[in-house]
Amino acid sequence: MQQNVSLVFWGYRKNSVRFAAGSNYCLHRSIIGADCALLQEQNHPPSRIMPQQAIRDILQLSPSAQTLSVSGWVRTFRSNRFIALNDGSCLDNLQCVVDFEAFDPEFLKRITTSACIRATGTLTASQGKGQSVELAVTNLEVLGDSNPEEYPLQPKKHSLEFLREIAHLRMRTNTFGAVMRVRHHAAFAVHRFFNEQGFFYLNTPIVTASDAEGAGELFRVTTLPAQNAPTNDAGEVDFTKDFFGKSTNLTVSGQLEGELGAMALGKIYTFGPTFRAENSNTARHLAEFWMIEPEMAFYDLHANMDLAEAFTKSIIAYVLERCPEDLAFLDQRLAEEEQQKPKEQRSEQGLLDKLRFVLENPFVRLTYTEAVEILQRSKPNQKKQFQYPVEGWGIDLQSEHERYLVEKHFKAPVILYDYPANIKAFYMRLNEDGKTVRAMDVLFPGIGEIIGGSQREERHDVLVEKMKAVGIEPDHLAWYLDTRKFGTCVHAGFGMGFERMVQFITGMGNIRDVIPFPRTPGNAEF
Repeated sequence: MQQNVSLVFWGYRKNSVRFAAGSNYCLHRSIIGADCALLQEQNHPPSRIMPQQAIRDILQLSPSAQTLSVSGWVRTFRSNRFIALNDGSCLDNLQCVVDFEAFDPEFLKRITTSACIRATGTLTASQGKGQSVELAVTNLEVLGDSNPEEYPLQPKKHSLEFLREIAHLRMRTNTFGAVMRVRHHAAFAVHRFFNEQGFFYLNTPIVTASDAEGAGELFRVTTLPAQNAPTNDAGEVDFTKDFFGKSTNLTVSGQLEGELGAMALGKIYTFGPTFRAENSNTARHLAEFWMIEPEMAFYDLHANMDLAEAFTKSIIAYVLERCPEDLAFLDQRLAEEEQQKPKEQRSEQGLLDKLRFVLENPFVRLTYTEAVEILQRSKPNQKKQFQYPVEGWGIDLQSEHERYLVEKHFKAPVILYDYPANIKAFYMRLNEDGKTVRAMDVLFPGIGEIIGGSQREERHDVLVEKMKAVGIEPDHLAWYLDTRKFGTCVHAGFGMGFERMVQFITGMGNIRDVIPFPRTPGNAEF
């Protein structure tokens, strides 16, 4: 069987066969794989994309007589002469200098804020302040007009609340451009770290029949009609008639499936979207967010903590190296924001100081029991300044407690471990005392918990009893229990909410501002 498709190979050499642009070649399946059909280029010329240089790279060049072409969006156009052009590659704009006498005045009226243009010219030494080079424009094209009367982003400061209302445009601002570039580099740092540590990237299901947390805050996935859905003899919705033959939902975690991968591949990690139908309109919660979840065979709790510390530090170090300008801008933005707060509410550290603080300090490790004792003796608790008083062992620690330990008491990142079993998930390894589990939480300044994890319960009989105790029918997770029947071993893992990490790195106060298109209760725009 043959299939005709359009292929363009620009000077590519493979298996001693030369593929060139504009030529017809029939590629035999032996070259590109036994499962591929024969491929042949159709008789039409390939499209050519004009070579472009990113503004990020142009700003690093020295003045020369070389002709350059650059495309982007107009930030400002002053005096019919100076165009501030940005293409999203970096925070800085490229100043493009126009000889207005060489262009039709009616044409120049189209150079408005947000218009998309292509400028061609030579790179010269800048006569003004703020940049070392500028583009002396010889040719100007308007690729896309923008009506200045309708464009909502003007050259002034806008509130974050207003920008959330126009999230489809807010990435054109300095703040959100910087945040999204940092987010990209942080995501790359995640994959880089795990790849270098010998982990395998595992894609766990987004649609699942399990609820890893047992919380019940699930988005149901169904093809059954909203009205008059089929029912069983008990009058309940008959999910056997549904697409998957059972009740399914969007995943809250890839952990359980990740453990299956670890029991075969040794060390895996997931990095994908997760969903919580939690009706929580706070600055810390999203209905759709991204989770990073490594699972490791042969790791105990302490090896798990070692990995979590190394992992978080590697992300911060990479972003500090790759995003100095964006972080400096965000540091200044946060400093200005802090000045608007009452003195007692201001952070003691700037953004860059906070990042270096985490990077340079070893993480303090202490048990939950030790933490409760410290909190009970603390001044805020003695003076009843905590919103949630620390009354004794067994309470679920709140963000204010976690931040006190990090920011006031230890002045260092903290890892708490050995939590009460009754406030943690069923899959966590029960300690010999029968009261605590080998859970751990990593706490950061300004944000509280950023990682939660544990050594997993590897004993089949203990795990079954714990599942029954929280109302989970073991038969529903038989596939999960099989890992405890067929070659079980000590293993551990943790989860990091990626947006929480980006929030920490960027200093943004609201988690909705570190994801391109936030999904929250009552909000599914864009």
